[in-house]
Amino acid sequence: MDERVLTWEGCTNVRDLGGLSTCDGRITRWRAIVRSDTPARLTAVGWSALYAYGVRTIISLHTHGKAEDELNITPPHPDLVTVQVAIEDITDTEFVQRWAATDLWCTPLYYKDALRRWPERHAAVISAIAHARPGGVLFHCVRGHDRTGIIALLLLSLVGVTSDDIIADYELSRDPERDELLMREHSSVRDALLSALEGLNIDSYLRMGGVSQDDLVAVRKRLLE
Repeated sequence: MDERVLTWEGCTNVRDLGGLSTCDGRITRWRAIVRSDTPARLTAVGWSALYAYGVRTIISLHTHGKAEDELNITPPHPDLVTVQVAIEDITDTEFVQRWAATDLWCTPLYYKDALRRWPERHAAVISAIAHARPGGVLFHCVRGHDRTGIIALLLLSLVGVTSDDIIADYELSRDPERDELLMREHSSVRDALLSALEGLNIDSYLRMGGVSQDDLVAVRKRLLE
């Protein structure tokens, strides 16, 4: 797992989704899809590393109704395409009361509820990846933990990566405060992610959200060797 961690100056939570085994014996492709914290923090050296790695599309994962200056990105390379997708909505008062108004919004305990509420928002990211130009795709939020974690969970599920490896990937985004909050709730990263994955028929979920069959095929082709 640690071999997938990338060092791009200015960011602290970057890793390639390549090198993971799938249930049918295939391997996820290196340099195809990368997850990270916000590249707005990259230094000039960091941007050069991102570009040299082959990234040509950057997808920023926003929250509808929330202003986040940390997600405002101006790439120094003119051929870097940026896409914005809001995968959460804090105008949803029930969601705010249950998660955003508590400490638990920064834990994977909210994933299952988020997946239930916003399949079309999550599906929009998968479609954006399917239609991305040739080259690597980077998706990110601010810390690269939870919005990014949800999309990583969906992508890795889509190509058949095991639950254990999906959990191990998430755990590379280390956060002792998150782990303490989960313990307080008598839970853990593993328990929360297994709950989110339980009963998830990934193809049906994404199709319900609006991803076409052709786009599902395109994402699998992009991410799998």
